[in-house]
Amino acid sequence: MSHCRSVFDWMVDRGIGLEELRTASALDDKVLRAIIDGRYTPSPQQRQRVAAALGVDPGQILWGHTTQVDHMYGHGPQFGRSP
Repeated sequence: MSHCRSVFDWMVDRGIGLEELRTASALDDKVLRAIIDGRYTPSPQQRQRVAAALGVDPGQILWGHTTQVDHMYGHGPQFGRSP
Protein backbone atom coordinates (compact mmCIF):
# COMPACT_ATOMS: atom_id res chain seq x y z
CA MET A 1 0.00 0.00 0.00
CA SER A 2 1.24 3.50 -0.76
CA HIS A 3 1.94 5.95 1.99
CA CYS A 4 -0.84 8.21 3.25
CA ARG A 5 -1.40 11.56 1.57
CA SER A 6 -3.93 14.37 1.80
CA VAL A 7 -6.96 14.57 -0.48
CA PHE A 8 -5.34 17.50 -2.30
CA ASP A 9 -2.12 15.53 -2.90
CA TRP A 10 -4.13 12.61 -4.31
CA MET A 11 -6.03 15.01 -6.57
CA VAL A 12 -2.76 16.37 -7.96
CA ASP A 13 -1.32 12.86 -8.35
CA ARG A 14 -4.42 11.61 -10.20
CA GLY A 15 -4.93 14.81 -12.21
CA ILE A 16 -8.46 15.25 -10.85
CA GLY A 17 -9.97 18.71 -10.48
CA LEU A 18 -12.55 19.91 -8.01
CA GLU A 19 -15.44 19.55 -10.47
CA GLU A 20 -14.51 15.96 -11.33
CA LEU A 21 -14.14 15.02 -7.67
CA ARG A 22 -17.46 16.67 -6.77
CA THR A 23 -19.27 14.82 -9.56
CA ALA A 24 -17.67 11.46 -8.75
CA SER A 25 -18.16 11.74 -4.98
CA ALA A 26 -21.64 13.37 -5.13
CA LEU A 27 -20.75 15.59 -2.16
CA ASP A 28 -21.86 19.16 -1.60
CA ASP A 29 -19.35 21.76 -2.83
CA LYS A 30 -19.01 23.39 0.58
CA VAL A 31 -18.32 20.08 2.34
CA LEU A 32 -15.88 18.91 -0.32
CA ARG A 33 -13.90 22.16 -0.19
CA ALA A 34 -13.70 21.91 3.61
CA ILE A 35 -12.42 18.32 3.33
CA ILE A 36 -9.78 19.32 0.78
CA ASP A 37 -8.69 22.32 2.87
CA GLY A 38 -8.46 20.17 6.01
CA ARG A 39 -11.13 22.16 7.85
CA TYR A 40 -13.57 19.26 8.25
CA THR A 41 -13.28 15.63 9.28
CA PRO A 42 -15.61 13.63 7.03
CA SER A 43 -17.92 10.83 8.15
CA PRO A 44 -17.05 7.23 7.21
CA GLN A 45 -19.54 7.39 4.31
CA GLN A 46 -18.04 10.65 3.03
CA ARG A 47 -14.54 9.17 3.31
CA GLN A 48 -15.61 6.16 1.25
CA ARG A 49 -17.10 8.37 -1.46
CA VAL A 50 -14.04 10.60 -1.74
CA ALA A 51 -11.64 7.64 -1.71
CA ALA A 52 -13.65 5.83 -4.40
CA ALA A 53 -13.68 8.99 -6.53
CA LEU A 54 -9.87 9.18 -6.22
CA GLY A 55 -9.43 5.45 -6.85
CA VAL A 56 -7.65 4.77 -3.55
CA ASP A 57 -8.40 3.03 -0.28
CA PRO A 58 -9.74 5.31 2.50
CA GLY A 59 -6.77 4.20 4.62
CA GLN A 60 -4.40 5.85 2.14
CA ILE A 61 -5.84 9.32 2.78
CA LEU A 62 -4.92 11.59 5.67
CA TRP A 63 -8.23 12.68 7.14
CA GLY A 64 -8.79 15.42 9.66
CA HIS A 65 -7.82 18.95 10.38
CA THR A 66 -4.59 20.37 8.97
CA THR A 67 -5.02 23.67 10.76
CA GLN A 68 -5.39 24.30 14.46
CA VAL A 69 -8.95 24.26 15.73
CA ASP A 70 -9.80 27.48 17.58
CA HIS A 71 -12.50 27.20 20.19
CA MET A 72 -14.61 30.30 19.76
CA TYR A 73 -17.15 29.62 22.50
CA GLY A 74 -16.91 28.68 26.15
CA HIS A 75 -14.80 29.99 28.98
CA GLY A 76 -11.45 29.62 27.28
CA PRO A 77 -8.06 28.83 28.80
CA GLN A 78 -7.92 32.05 30.83
CA PHE A 79 -10.50 30.63 33.26
CA GLY A 80 -8.88 27.23 33.78
CA ARG A 81 -10.85 24.05 33.37
CA SER A 82 -14.40 24.29 32.14
CA PRO A 83 -17.02 22.51 34.23
